[in-house]
Amino acid sequence: MRPVTLFTPAALLAAAVLLVTFASPLRAEERPMHRLITVSASGYADAEPDRATISAGVAAEAETAAAALSANTELMQKVIAGLKESGIDAKDIQTRNFNVEPRYTNPRDGTPTIDGYRVSNQVTLVVRDLKALGGLLDKLVSLGANQVNGLAFEVSKAETLKDEARKEAVANARRRAELLAAAAGADLGEVVTITEEMSYGGPRPMAMRAARAEAVPIEAGTETLEARVTVTWALK
Repeated sequence: MRPVTLFTPAALLAAAVLLVTFASPLRAEERPMHRLITVSASGYADAEPDRATISAGVAAEAETAAAALSANTELMQKVIAGLKESGIDAKDIQTRNFNVEPRYTNPRDGTPTIDGYRVSNQVTLVVRDLKALGGLLDKLVSLGANQVNGLAFEVSKAETLKDEARKEAVANARRRAELLAAAAGADLGEVVTITEEMSYGGPRPMAMRAARAEAVPIEAGTETLEARVTVTWALK
């Protein structure tokens, strides 16, 4: 018959403490430190715009809101019809703002009173033939448009053309990261994260002008497409 081994309470307690000690996680100062380096950089690519966006419209005033609306509607119908006759597709004309507001007087007693109403109607036009842009701006004014608030040139294939800028941005980030790491006595390891910052350009402001016989001089120039990335590497 085999002998029976008996464990005292003290022995059992010591074994439990030993088990907890081995199972407990490492303290923060005992864990291996992950060294990282994060760098942001930009890349650029030039592209010629191939379309433009114009914000234009009509404002009309009258003693009553109904009269102002009627006058505005008549003018706007003429503008839109003229744009379509000029070759602008209906899908490239979109109403963006319509507003009816009172017109106030400023009497000597300081109490403003309504003496009429102002109605404005604005559309956004997409012009796909930049050679026709100058003549179209003149025609807008001659048709009755008395509000031209913005002109923006666009590159329709900007996302594809921007790929070269993205490659350049990553290469610039790596070059800077290698330089900084070497200065600190380390080498670059694997890429941990890559983030691209998105940016959007707004329309360029354009002053209102009187109609002339010749087309408005317009230069599309070149658009600079920027890609900006933030990359994090592990350090070896």
